[in-house]
Amino acid sequence: MYHKDLVLTRRSPCSTFKIISSLIALENGIFEPEDSTRTWSGEIFWNEDWNKDLDFNEAFRTSCVWYFRQVIDHIGKEMMQKELEKLQYGNCDISDWEGQLNTNNNNRSLTGFWLESSLLISPNEQVDVMERIFGDASDYSEETLQALKDVMLVSAPEQPDISLYGKTGMGKAEGIVVDAWFTGFAETADGNLYYCVYLGRTDGMNVSSSAAKEIAIQILSDYCGQ
Repeated sequence: MYHKDLVLTRRSPCSTFKIISSLIALENGIFEPEDSTRTWSGEIFWNEDWNKDLDFNEAFRTSCVWYFRQVIDHIGKEMMQKELEKLQYGNCDISDWEGQLNTNNNNRSLTGFWLESSLLISPNEQVDVMERIFGDASDYSEETLQALKDVMLVSAPEQPDISLYGKTGMGKAEGIVVDAWFTGFAETADGNLYYCVYLGRTDGMNVSSSAAKEIAIQILSDYCGQ
């Protein structure tokens, strides 16, 4: 644990929440990975990868907000609240369902309670949630967990017997990056290692989710190489 105050401070989960919305949707039959294509509205988004029909795999890997906005609406408030409480996910606050508290974006297709809004979680809690999902005591189906692992697999550390899984997330306020995440777990011969790297607003520094990811990979590589 580094910078304990920051580790225990709740912030917006941003796109790391795609792990959770995917988990809930898969476990409750909202979609199957092989039958998960959603139709693009035709609206031109800043990310060209979002400007087409997308399936679950493509949407997760490109972190497509409009796709997961639709998935979350399909899940609905009642099921979402129940599942977040089961996971003990931060403050479990989905009261700003539409994301009107987000000062950086007012496009309903690109915002919601998990994006600089009512839902908050600390880095420490992110780690605990990852273990509840992927740990030995998990009660989620093998099919759901495998589908999640398939889309969460990222470039592994240098050690050949380690597989790294994770998701980035980044949020802005008035155009400035205020939250940057990379969270997930690593499979090793000695069991799973659960991690979360969080970078807050730091003027003059490279604050981004890709930077958080690089830090996580380096730390895990160093730790597992000991």
